Parts: sequence; structure tokens; C-alpha cells
Amino acid sequence: MNKLRIAVQKSGRLNEDSMRILKDIGISIDNGKDQLKAAARDFPVEVFYLRNGDIPQYLKDGVVDAAIIGENVLIEKGEEINFVERLGFSKCKVSIAVTKDAKENSLKDLAGKRIATSYPKTVEKFLAAQNIEAQLHIINGSVEIAPNIGLADGICDIVSSGSTLFKNGLKEIEVLLKSEAVLAVSPKINAERQAILEKIQFRIQSVLKGRQSKYVLLNAPNDKLEVIINILPGMRSPTVLPLAQEGWSSVHSVIPKNQFWEIIDELKKNGAEGILVCPIEKMVV
Repeated sequence: MNKLRIAVQKSGRLNEDSMRILKDIGISIDNGKDQLKAAARDFPVEVFYLRNGDIPQYLKDGVVDAAIIGENVLIEKGEEINFVERLGFSKCKVSIAVTKDAKENSLKDLAGKRIATSYPKTVEKFLAAQNIEAQLHIINGSVEIAPNIGLADGICDIVSSGSTLFKNGLKEIEVLLKSEAVLAVSPKINAERQAILEKIQFRIQSVLKGRQSKYVLLNAPNDKLEVIINILPGMRSPTVLPLAQEGWSSVHSVIPKNQFWEIIDELKKNGAEGILVCPIEKMVV
């Protein structure tokens, strides 16, 4: 059988998160030190460890069939490459920033000024849409230092927590786009490898749904059962089982992680007791 060739970032945070999700979907990789290609033991997959900025070209050329890559890199270097899944990690922004004491406080203030960036195509497209012209200085790495050494009036770079901007005396004035890791696909993938990719995507969806949900078990008085069931969104409907104590039932359901505390507060207010919350490893629907 053909093996699916999937690229991940060679090192850094995106590499760690990528390898974690592959492990969570049951793909074990034996990767020695500085190894640039490794095969999975239990799945028809080969993992290529590449520089993040090189991955879009490898996808275009069909050297790899798929990749876990930041959406911001695809926008800059591989607009024509499609992705099939947002992965929910390695979230960041591509933002324009200036020094904290700069007179420029908006994008319009940078008209005719100098902007240092590693994302020239992204910046050019954004500025054109805003009818703003500026001079771009293309820098690979250490963009944040440019305003402080007089190379540029502002920068455009990825921002995660904002700590790097703060340390370099910069302030964000415009967000161009928000990004996260995505599962991208080569336009040259063949049918057999596409079938393998679809299996991987199904497993990833199960893991992501599990990460975004919590399993909740609670005891409810029967006279409040209808109200409590209506509070719980559930996958289809909650599971209700009678307790040994007359007049009480056990209710089992799944709730979204991002609504967790609001739902728990409503459940308590309406008589739920003994609420037990458990993480979900995977959720197949």
C-alpha cells in the first residue's frame, strides 16, 4: 500500500502540538535525533520534518501529500493550497505594531512609511484592500528589532501572547488575520493516499470533539428532571437512569467546554446534585 506523506514543522511549538495530535489519533512515530523522515509503526504514514516556510512548496510539488501547518504560512506562501481541517492549536495573529511612543496609532498613519515584515504578500494584499501604500522591508527573523534600530516605522509579524511585542517596546495597532494550525492537502494527492488522509481526518475530528467537550454525570430530583434535561445540550439527548433512592435519577450528558461554567451554574440552580465532570479523550459521532 502507498504511504501517506505528511509534513510537520521540524521543531518548535507547532512540531510538539502536531506530534501530540498524531499520537492521540493512534499514529506512533519512531523518530531518531535529527531524522528528517520517519515511518509510523501501525499506520501507512511517513512523517517529513521540514522548515515551516518550505512546506507550501513541498505541497505544491506533490513531494508531500498533506501537512500540519499554520494557516498564516499558507496565506503567505500557498494561497492555492486547500486545507480540510482546522486543528485548534498554535493560534496566533498576524499584526502590525509600532513603538509604544510612536505617533502612528492606526494603519492609516503608516501610509508612506516603512514596514518591516516576513509576510510581504499578506501585508501587500491587506494594504491594497485598504488603499494604503507603504514601503516594505522584507526580513527573515527578528522583525521586532527593526523600529528600534531605525530600519522601519512599524512591523508586521505573528503575535501569540504579545509578550515579544512588550519586551521590544512595541504596541499592536492592527490585526490583519487570525491563524491556527490546519491540515493542508497537496493538489497532487492520489486517490489511494486521499483515502488514507480521510481516515486521519476522521480520527482528528474525533479527538478535537473530545477536547472541546466534557462528560457530565449528575443526580437530579425527578420533579426537576425536565428542566434539567432542557439545560443540557447533549449529543442527541441525555441518558437518564433511575437511582436506588426513590424520586431521583442519574443524568449523563456531554456539554461544550466553552459553555461549561454557565451550564453547571444553571444545573445547580435547578436542583442538580453530585455533579461529576470528566474529560473526553475522543468522541466519535
